[in-house]
Amino acid sequence: MQLRYAFRLYPDTGQRTALAKAFGCARVVFNDAVRAREDARKAQQPFPKIGELSTRLITQAKQTTSRSWLGEVSAVVLQQSLRDAETAYRNFFASLKGTRKGPKLGAPRFKSRKDTRQSIRFTANARWSLTDSGRLNLPKIGAVQVKWSRTLPATPTSVTVIKDSAGRFFASFVIDTDPQADAERMPATDHTIGIDLGLTLPQTPSGGTPIAVLSDGTKIDSPRFLRRAEKKLKKAQRELSRKQKGSKNRNKARLKAARAHVKVTDARHEFHHQLSTQLISENQGIAVEDLAVTGLARTRLAKSVHDAGWSSFIDMLRYKAERYGRTLIKIGRFEPTSQVCSACGVKDGPKPLDVREWTCAACGAVHDRDTNAAINVKTAAGLAVSACGAPVRPGAIPAQREETGSHGFPTAPRAA
Repeated sequence: MQLRYAFRLYPDTGQRTALAKAFGCARVVFNDAVRAREDARKAQQPFPKIGELSTRLITQAKQTTSRSWLGEVSAVVLQQSLRDAETAYRNFFASLKGTRKGPKLGAPRFKSRKDTRQSIRFTANARWSLTDSGRLNLPKIGAVQVKWSRTLPATPTSVTVIKDSAGRFFASFVIDTDPQADAERMPATDHTIGIDLGLTLPQTPSGGTPIAVLSDGTKIDSPRFLRRAEKKLKKAQRELSRKQKGSKNRNKARLKAARAHVKVTDARHEFHHQLSTQLISENQGIAVEDLAVTGLARTRLAKSVHDAGWSSFIDMLRYKAERYGRTLIKIGRFEPTSQVCSACGVKDGPKPLDVREWTCAACGAVHDRDTNAAINVKTAAGLAVSACGAPVRPGAIPAQREETGSHGFPTAPRAA
């Protein structure tokens, strides 16, 4: 199983200039590849192969006056940019044929130097290395300072240097992990849980609005990161809209707004990582609903749906369950979990959202709406019998590539 470990980079002034050159050269090669294939399509000629493009756009281009500056960066960066263009076209054609899962993809587009996110990739052929002092030594860039939040569990196969919209630099390492070894390090448990995700929920005793309710009655407060930072974000966006386009002050205001947004994003991801790791550690089987997040994001609850980040949270549960040998089961979104009595199984019919507690007309049991729904989610997934000692129903969960950062198991000593 492949995972990504991301660490913050702190390049100096000279290294920032070298990285900017590398970003620019990779972007030019990518655009040249897209242009060459678009010209071939308009001329009704076969697409040039990647080997032909490599010779024409890199090897021969370095010998010309207009592209001689391509030799100032590592050749591996340029080759990987060509591979990215090849992958983009392959995914586009697979999407047209219907052999690729997910939404339809468009044809590859030209990259702009005004894009706020830039990235380059170094494989093992680039001969990058980690120095004894903990720096990342990149060809034609130098030894860049790294903020290590944990040690790498294995030798990385490649590293991607990323500059995000807030001007921060990150090194994303690809690690091959052994799921069997990771599963052995997890605490043994036969506990299972059902999770009911929602927005219009009552306040918990602690005063917060829960984002999730577990089948054992636990209610998890929603930090509501976007709502809490909304006033600061609005102020930053207003200042940005007042600046003249193309001016240096506008660029400063854009960075300020971007940094305010990434603080919200990082805080939400940190919360999701901690919560998902806790649930995976404590439970052998987890059941969730297959929510229509895309549809809910088109309603008047769109801001609250995006603030909750359900898709990101479920994705973390999925790849961590695969990594640590746990079971994650998703039930259908049309399962009437809020209408069925978890005690006797009688369907009591739909109820308005303001009804948070109801009494079953058949058996007289009093239910908390969300706790009852979480129990029904667990029952519908077939996990309820595992509490009596029966094995949890196995399920094939596809591996998820995720930038795990400093999250997950096992906790190792920090690097020097």
